[in-house]
Amino acid sequence: MSTIGGEAVDRHIVHVGRQRVAVSIRGEGQPLLLINGIGATGELFDPFRDAIETIDGRQTIAFDAPGVGHSPATTYPPTMRQLAKIVAHLVDELGHDQVDALGISWGGALAQELAYRHPDRVRRLVLAATMHGVTSVPGRPSAMSVLLTPARYYSVEYLEQVAPTLYGGQIRENPELLREHAHIRSTRPPSMIGYTWQLAAISRWSSWFWLPHIRQRTLVLAGDDDPIIPMVNGRRMAQRIPGGELHVVNGGGHLFLYLQAEAMANRVVEFLEQPT
Repeated sequence: MSTIGGEAVDRHIVHVGRQRVAVSIRGEGQPLLLINGIGATGELFDPFRDAIETIDGRQTIAFDAPGVGHSPATTYPPTMRQLAKIVAHLVDELGHDQVDALGISWGGALAQELAYRHPDRVRRLVLAATMHGVTSVPGRPSAMSVLLTPARYYSVEYLEQVAPTLYGGQIRENPELLREHAHIRSTRPPSMIGYTWQLAAISRWSSWFWLPHIRQRTLVLAGDDDPIIPMVNGRRMAQRIPGGELHVVNGGGHLFLYLQAEAMANRVVEFLEQPT
């Protein structure tokens, strides 16, 4: 637990201008901001956060993006730049001058935008199972077609049916992991308008031309069995970012950060603790 105003806090609502954002804070010390994939709540980070807590207890901050979980959708379709501004103001509202930022998938795109548009707010950057937008090498058509709707959040049966094709990696061989993951996803699905806004934001976004201007040291985590984000995208990003470092997750599907939480937490903490 962390404290705000002298009280222990885990999950609460933060007002960022007119936008309400559901936030979960755990631990103490240098904060690590966690930005999730499209339609996903901050709760999906719990296994990874548990592993981080076991390693060094650093503070982790997870939140529901607008239109997801307990955060209402914006009244307009925001751009990634506008979403990054909301996140930067969220960091301010939580009383932090600077955070480390980790984004997965869609959240990795938002993390890049945050680091580029608000460089003073981000100390180090971790990009997991993500890409550089419309200029990226696309995933498998069978996987990308599933992402067009949030149906997998509303039906556990449907998610179990499409997950091996969609996510790849360990999810194919471990039905117990899939059932647990499916339950968390179905508990608080995104609103249809929130999911549509997130799709719209990423569909017209690219970081390719300004990746060389990202000044933070950056760790790029890429799975070699990811049907949604081919590994070549991670390699290209790590080469293009001046402080980029690539770590390939062998056998890693799209959900490797959740399903290999302990190993990923160790790698991330090792990176964050490297001397400047």
